[in-house]
Amino acid sequence: MKKHIYRIPGFLMFLFLITSCAAGSEKFTEETAGFLMGAWHGFISLFSFVASLFVDGIEVYEKNNNGNWYNFGFIIGIMIFYGGGGKGACGRRK
Repeated sequence: MKKHIYRIPGFLMFLFLITSCAAGSEKFTEETAGFLMGAWHGFISLFSFVASLFVDGIEVYEKNNNGNWYNFGFIIGIMIFYGGGGKGACGRRK
């Protein structure tokens, strides 16, 4: 029981780190989000979605982006986090 108590602060720090870099931050009011931020936002999309249900101002997708490169990074980030599905398509044949 006591071992689980020590994990709570680590989990809260992890959750804070994930939601602090979510889309919709004030950083992108002057500059646009590029490929790397798109990949990061795609990677944390599940956490951003859950946080956006409870906190105003957190978004899943950055509106002020540079277009296709942000979109490509977002898809890459989603594929990395959720697995991509490539390996499941090549099952053993009998």
